[in-house]
Amino acid sequence: MMRSLYAGVSGLQNHQVRMDVIGNNISNVNTIGFKKGRVNFQDMLSQTMAGAARPTDDVGGVNPKQIGLGMTISSIDTIHTQGSLQTTGVMTDVAIQGDGFFVLSSGEKDFYTRAGAFGLDENGTLVNPANGLRVQGWMAETVDGRTFINVAADTTDLIIPVGSKDPAAATSEVFLACNLDKRTPEIAPGAGEAEVRDGTWSIDKTIYDSFGNTHTMRINSTRVPGTNNTWQGEVIVDPDAEVPANTLANVGGEGNGTNIFYVDFSNLGTLQAVRDDQGDTLATGTLQVGVGFDVTGATVPEGGEPVRQQFLLTLGEAGSVVNTVTQFAEKSSTKAFKQNGYPMGYLESFKIDQSGIITGVYSNGSTRTVGQLAMASFTNPGGLEKAGESTYTVSNNSGEPNVSQSGVAGKGKLVAGALEMSNVDLAEQFTDMIVTQRGFQANSRTIQTSDQMLQELLSLKR
Repeated sequence: MMRSLYAGVSGLQNHQVRMDVIGNNISNVNTIGFKKGRVNFQDMLSQTMAGAARPTDDVGGVNPKQIGLGMTISSIDTIHTQGSLQTTGVMTDVAIQGDGFFVLSSGEKDFYTRAGAFGLDENGTLVNPANGLRVQGWMAETVDGRTFINVAADTTDLIIPVGSKDPAAATSEVFLACNLDKRTPEIAPGAGEAEVRDGTWSIDKTIYDSFGNTHTMRINSTRVPGTNNTWQGEVIVDPDAEVPANTLANVGGEGNGTNIFYVDFSNLGTLQAVRDDQGDTLATGTLQVGVGFDVTGATVPEGGEPVRQQFLLTLGEAGSVVNTVTQFAEKSSTKAFKQNGYPMGYLESFKIDQSGIITGVYSNGSTRTVGQLAMASFTNPGGLEKAGESTYTVSNNSGEPNVSQSGVAGKGKLVAGALEMSNVDLAEQFTDMIVTQRGFQANSRTIQTSDQMLQELLSLKR
């Protein structure tokens, strides 16, 4: 039989495989995270009719005479180029910009994917809702009041407890950054109530006790008679209550003196020192006053002392003008710009940043780090085996997964509220389809012509 018949058959078969791959690419043109395939051809074995000959003194060399026996598929590659990103606005949708894969788990078996259309199940576990595979990462840990994520540990399921409680936290520090007007007249001893009111500057700030109850902290500041740069501060908690809370202040320790402290300023208007009625003075570093007040509603043991809550009143760094109490010839300002207490709240929503860190947002305005998404990279991502449902598994030639957070070991960054679309280019696929069709058609003509030649050979007998 003629060799061209078999060469044509190999061309038909392998062009059909290429058409199968093109058809799969086109069918997945709108599949999120899909990576297109590509078929590469190579020639098959060649039959040698005559070998090559070296040149001699009399004649030159002779090239080999070989007849090709058709073609075969050299490889079917998965092309891991970046797909375009489409914004969805869904907070559980995550896209990868750059290299890397999300890690999904089904029991002991791990899968890898670029499709980030995730969601939460009834237990708050972050999953792929199409197949239930659980997204892997690291949950945040809290040790000694400090929250951190140990990315060196093994990955685990990510659980986002929507609706969970965030316990109330008592205020432990209040930061002041007000200005006390240098031009404020001093209050003489025995002055009338109106004069005291006109020469006193008050600052109010809401603080919280351990139950989450709100209290008003008021600081009344008055120039000390006979001084140029010294002010007296009076701390009162719940000043408008029928019976204000018992409030005490102390420099360098817990609030256990009176509720009076003194602030000294330099001739440049900056903080110089803070002291209390007991003679305790602080003149370097961060100037703080310890304040304590009785917590209403707390259970007091029989014969015991009332339950007191302590917090630090931070005036700022000595000698600094940034976020500190100052004394300049400018209108006094009311600014207690921050305190760290809050009432009880519920986890209402969460957000994912480009590092994959999941931050929970609570109804009380506080935020908490919940966990972080893990990413995997491979030495040869083209060696991964497709496992269906837009997932891949490790093969002998992909290399072992390098699992870490985004931005490490060549991994890309994450974009929340978006999905990566397929990297299939329809114009390219249609062009390849035309070329493949013509290749298939030409090979069929080879078979047809070879058949006609055989027919002519058979007709010689007639």
